[in-house]
Amino acid sequence: MINPSAIGWIDKFFSEQNPLPLPVVVYPEKFYKKSRATGFIYGHVIGFDTAKSVSIRGLTSEEISKVALLNTLYNVFGLVTHESNPEIFIEKAVAFYKEMSPEGFNLLKKVLPENAASVNLEKIIDDRVQTNENFVSRNFSHILTNALLFEDVLAFRKYLIHDAIPHNYLKKLEETIVSIVSLALNTKSRKTEYDDLLIKLFEASVRFTKFSKVDVQTMESLEFHYFDSDLEQFYLLDLAVLAMWNDQKVDDSEALFLKQLAGLLNLNDDIVAESTAATEKFIQKYKSEIPYFNYSNPVKHFYDHSTQAVITLITRNKNRLIKELSNNGELMLLLTHSTHRHLEDKEKKKVKKQLLEICKTIPSLTIFLLPGGSLLLPILIKFIPKMLPTAFNENLEEG
Repeated sequence: MINPSAIGWIDKFFSEQNPLPLPVVVYPEKFYKKSRATGFIYGHVIGFDTAKSVSIRGLTSEEISKVALLNTLYNVFGLVTHESNPEIFIEKAVAFYKEMSPEGFNLLKKVLPENAASVNLEKIIDDRVQTNENFVSRNFSHILTNALLFEDVLAFRKYLIHDAIPHNYLKKLEETIVSIVSLALNTKSRKTEYDDLLIKLFEASVRFTKFSKVDVQTMESLEFHYFDSDLEQFYLLDLAVLAMWNDQKVDDSEALFLKQLAGLLNLNDDIVAESTAATEKFIQKYKSEIPYFNYSNPVKHFYDHSTQAVITLITRNKNRLIKELSNNGELMLLLTHSTHRHLEDKEKKKVKKQLLEICKTIPSLTIFLLPGGSLLLPILIKFIPKMLPTAFNENLEEG
């Protein structure tokens, strides 16, 4: 199993996939539908379109997004070049991101000449998927950012075709996306509590455009001729359907809007129907897991997401953590007591201080030392006794 938070995961990914050195023949529509079926288009990945199955079990949502971005970039590489060589793909992907490097996106600082190309790409993807500087703020904001990761795939396709990213391509793509979403929501006959949130989330998620609000009035004013590939057109339509469907239905006025949008994108009615059906099926099945649809209770969302992330970190570092804890009898005793009674303030401070000292010795757990990381300590304290061997707790209680 790969660990997308550890150095070398890209090489391990391709080693496990072991792609054959044969010409790749893929059709754009088939590639897009497979990508959409994984949830990558919607920003909620539930699997990967790989030759050999890759499990998402035990991975955080951020790690899942990293693998999904890598694999989708690799698949579009095969679509355009008909190549399957991972080394060539990695070199092209790093060169692409070096050229893309938008303001405020410090890719060039991450890419160091002495690193292997795959390690550089790992650093780039890590930076691309992470949307904020600390763990806590990432859980509260940019919920839809990962739906815009397909921008990278579209831009990479352009780069592979032209050996360069067309001037202002990503800026135009983002402006068009936010404009379509805004117009789609204005068309709705019944507004919901999510509509303003959706626009704010999209606007907060853009990386290449600086604007505070959308002022486009009509679809006809958008430069759709600039997006002439099937992948671009399918993606713009799907995002409009996603915006329409946040109240779980598409009424007559919304259906007319989608039909008009499809006409401007040179897509037929069958594609609109297929897009709507695919979106409905996906959201109905995974709605309870998609943060956006559960944003009405951000505190619960934060706690649930954080708990899973902390458990994953502890599980991966279980042996090292147990070893460090076993050398601190006082801390072990206090943690055991915490499962039976409320600790006194003095005891809580002692637990917090000693746990943070242990976290300093385990690189993966330094997350608790970051701004806001202390908010996660109660989750760590609650879970540690559950992972310890029974003998530990019994001996401490007898003592």
